[in-house]
Amino acid sequence: MKIAVPKEIKNNENRVGLVPSGVRQLVQDGHELFVQKSAGVGVGISDQEYINAGATMVDTLEDTFAAGQMIIKVKEPQPVEIALLKPHHILYTYLHLAADKELTEGLMKSGSTCIAYETIQYKDGSLPLLVPMSEVAGRMATQVGTTYLQKDKGGKGILLGGVPGVKRAKVTIIGCGIAGTNAAKMAMGLGADVTCIDLSTNRLAQMDDLFDNRITTLYSNSQNIEEAVLASDLVIGAVLVAGAKAPKLVTRDMISKMENGSVVVDIAVDQGGCIETCTPTTHENPTFEVDGVVHYCVANMPGAVARTSTYALTNVTLKYARMIAKNGVDKSIAMDEPLKLGVNIYKGNLVYKQVATDLELPFTPLDPEKYL
Repeated sequence: MKIAVPKEIKNNENRVGLVPSGVRQLVQDGHELFVQKSAGVGVGISDQEYINAGATMVDTLEDTFAAGQMIIKVKEPQPVEIALLKPHHILYTYLHLAADKELTEGLMKSGSTCIAYETIQYKDGSLPLLVPMSEVAGRMATQVGTTYLQKDKGGKGILLGGVPGVKRAKVTIIGCGIAGTNAAKMAMGLGADVTCIDLSTNRLAQMDDLFDNRITTLYSNSQNIEEAVLASDLVIGAVLVAGAKAPKLVTRDMISKMENGSVVVDIAVDQGGCIETCTPTTHENPTFEVDGVVHYCVANMPGAVARTSTYALTNVTLKYARMIAKNGVDKSIAMDEPLKLGVNIYKGNLVYKQVATDLELPFTPLDPEKYL
């Protein structure tokens, strides 16, 4: 198969879809690799390293898409990239379609087949290709929240862990999945007073055990959320419903009652956000204020630590890239149920039900009998 890796063009997105070791493996598998020039520069990978791994370098975005049957990216395609997609293309990347009707309709019109990293799902409900970026985003959420609590950044001027004789900052984390757990690890490590909220009492028990009863755990309901948010200096939204829009759990009214200089970080902004006042921002302009509360809502947070993120991501995406390249989409999804769940659009048809429901678009079942 001919596989192409374009240079990412989303604002301040420095990650790349494949590193040279992945290119080398796919070349050894018998495939042709095409990489756009400077695609890896944001993570310190030179064109020569790709050439040494067996790739052919191409000059432009247009040439890259034209060269490949499977397009391996990191972030959802931008409008100029959607225009380059053809019915023969297999797009393999993060998509987060449930929050973006225009993107979804554009991909449907292209006639291509689009596989989303974030909806490849194991039987136990885990999302193996989302895990490494959730780990990065969770840790970053605490890191950036700490930064924006500084007075010079518009915050209260509070040190997360305080100092002897001065109270520590209060941090509330809503959602105790991979991202929320990693946010809690960082917040605890910095000495904050941490409250974690989740719908699963089993997960809350695990969090209590993990942190040796040093955090407060609360069941997720509107009263507990409101009381915790209003008492917090930093609120981190880390709610995830696989493939669906995130529920709005922190309301505008709650935000309006928080102290001036408080900070909210919405990791779920890719999926529409779980904080009502959040709208997507960029690394170039990462924050805005609502009612005196600093909002950090960057939709590609791991892009800021591109080198760590790229290697962590490609460690888990290569497995399915090799499978698709060897067998094609039809045979691969017949063989592998988790990968089948990753198919959001098949030959222009929207085949992921939750996205169709959230966006009120026509749903076409992905019939496994077609691929036997």
